[in-house]
Amino acid sequence: MPVSRHELARRLRAAREACHLKQEDVAGRLGVSRSTIAQMELGNRAVTSLELDKLAHLYGRDLREFLAEEFDEEDALVALFRRHPEVSEQEDVMEALRACVALGRELTNLERLLGIDRDVATYPLPVPRTKWDAVQQGERIAGEERRRLGLGTVPLPNVAELLDAQGVRTAQIGLQEDVSGLTLIEPDTGLFVVANNRQPGHSHVRRRFSYAHEYCHVLLDREQKGTISRASDRDSLLEVRANAFAASLLMPAEGVKEFVRGLAKGRPSRLQAEVFDEQEALAAQARPAPGSQAIQMYDMVLLAHHFGVSCMSALYRLKNLKLVNEAEFDALKGQEEGGRGRTTATVLGLPEPEREEARNEFRHRFLALGLEAFRRGEITRRKLGELAAMVGVGDDDLTRTLDGSGIEENEEGPDVLVPKD
Repeated sequence: MPVSRHELARRLRAAREACHLKQEDVAGRLGVSRSTIAQMELGNRAVTSLELDKLAHLYGRDLREFLAEEFDEEDALVALFRRHPEVSEQEDVMEALRACVALGRELTNLERLLGIDRDVATYPLPVPRTKWDAVQQGERIAGEERRRLGLGTVPLPNVAELLDAQGVRTAQIGLQEDVSGLTLIEPDTGLFVVANNRQPGHSHVRRRFSYAHEYCHVLLDREQKGTISRASDRDSLLEVRANAFAASLLMPAEGVKEFVRGLAKGRPSRLQAEVFDEQEALAAQARPAPGSQAIQMYDMVLLAHHFGVSCMSALYRLKNLKLVNEAEFDALKGQEEGGRGRTTATVLGLPEPEREEARNEFRHRFLALGLEAFRRGEITRRKLGELAAMVGVGDDDLTRTLDGSGIEENEEGPDVLVPKD
């Protein structure tokens, strides 16, 4: 049954209010008067397809949601707004989030069109009761996820690409300084994690940590449609768990210990063994040279570079694994805060990780799926052009890609991505 004008009006009003937008805000975006928006929301004025498309994008929705039999008033963005209403006041962030949601929705639809099933892992766990519980849960699940992915103890490759391979979309947006990242979870959008790329505070290595942190929310907090990770919320048990998970995923305990042993460090101050010959035991012991096992700044810098993390993250991992004592930790922390880590990295000839080129991590896959859908006749050339434009590929470049590819022009497919029954 078609949605009535008054039901559509109700849905539009609910979507606007959920985004904490005023009628005049919406009117400005559509280039109409406030009274026009008011009449739409009262059901006194018809809404054109073009206006509905613009409104859907503004509210982070799929146009078809407003015309479906059922209308869910709380999707991922709405859940995010409800918990963090201040986000809706940052128009640049809001526009970037809308683009992320639109891109995620189109990618999900492409996967459905092509019969691709992206079943993302989940670990149902009770909410931790204490910070210690949170740390233990985070470290345990990180170990289980590494085993599931067959990663062993080696450093992770590009974390964004790893998440994409697991069916999690990634993006970089300039967020507030105290926000490291956010997660959006919605069936029609897919699982989306965003890392803050605002400079200078959010470097490449910090974004790696943020992606790993948000991945924990995907694996363990699936029931929360929208979450924001803030420095001010670091005492939250779910944030403690996600931080412990990220540290363990990026720097597995055995991997760190193996690396430190490779530096001829990390042995106890006294080595002792007993040899038993079925009658008596013979004790043998040895002591490393005094001070030979102490972790130095250059050791910590090498460890951080090896695992692709900041020196401070590496230092805290060393402390938690009891590879440095409190006095050593304080001394190294003071050196790092004084800039010794960067100086040491330069002397050792290690490249600056911040120089790694930022890129759209899943653009290549998105476009490949679009081209395949076009080849199969699932979408038109016009729709393919719209998808390419969403990731910054112009029509001329797209035409050059198609020329000589053997893919014939097709204008029989749909202009919207609707999976076939």
